[in-house]
Amino acid sequence: MSDATPGSGAGAAAGGELAVEIHDLTKSYKRDRFDIKVLDGLSLAVRSGEFVALMGPSGSGKSTLLNLLAGVDRPTSGELRVAGQRVGGLSDRRLAEWRHRHIGFIFQFYNLIPVLTAYENVELPLTLERLSKAQRRVKVETALGVVGLGDRMRHYPRQLSGGQEQRVAIARAIVTDPTLLLADEPTGDLDATSAAEVLDLLVQLNQEFGKTILMVTHDPRAAERASRLLHLEKGKLVESEQEALGETAPSQPVGAREA
Repeated sequence: MSDATPGSGAGAAAGGELAVEIHDLTKSYKRDRFDIKVLDGLSLAVRSGEFVALMGPSGSGKSTLLNLLAGVDRPTSGELRVAGQRVGGLSDRRLAEWRHRHIGFIFQFYNLIPVLTAYENVELPLTLERLSKAQRRVKVETALGVVGLGDRMRHYPRQLSGGQEQRVAIARAIVTDPTLLLADEPTGDLDATSAAEVLDLLVQLNQEFGKTILMVTHDPRAAERASRLLHLEKGKLVESEQEALGETAPSQPVGAREA
C-alpha cells in the first residue's frame, strides 16, 4: 500500500490486465485408495480491478480455489497465474515471498493475534520488509484510517466488536498493497449491521482504489455487492453472471447472523 492511497490498482483496471488466469485447473486429494477430485477442469479469468463473488454449496471447491490462488496449496494439473506469475512453478521460498507481495487474505474469523494491538496486528506483515519504523507507521496509520479505525490503533482485539476486528483484519490485508484480495466468508461471523459495513468497505476498496477482490460467500445478499458473480458446483464453474451491481446495490444489512 502506498503512503498516500490504499492501492494503485485503478490504473491496472483501466488497462484491462488480467489479475488471475486459470486454465483447465484440477485438484485431487488421496483418501484411502481413492482420488477425490475437488476441482475439475476449471478455467477462469479475472481482470484487474474486478470484485468477484464466488458462491456454491459446501464442498464445491470454493476454499480450495482460494488456497490455490494464494499459493497455500498446489494444483494437481492445469495452469494458474496470478499477477502474471505461474504460481505452481515457484519454490517454497519464492512462493512465500511472492505471496507476501501479491496476496492479501481476509478470513471469516479475523485471525488477529490477541496479545497484539490493532496497530501491531496491521504492522506485522511489514516486519518482513526492509522498512524503517517511521515508514511502517505511515503505512499502518493509512490502512487503519481507510477502514475507519484510526482511533482504535491501541486497542486489543478483545476491546473491539466483531465488525471492528474484521476491519482491522482488512487493514492488515491491504497494508502491503497486494495485487489480489482473497476474502473467505468475510461476513459469515458478523451480525447484519457489521456485515453491511464490511461489505461497504470492500466495495470502497474496489471502486475507489481499484483493488481486485475475490470473495467466497454463502449469502446471496453479500454476493450482490460484487460486480461479478460466479457459481461453483462439484468442482466446476457452472454459471457466470456479470452485472454492475457494486455501484447500485443498496447498503442494506447482510450477514449470516441477525443482530
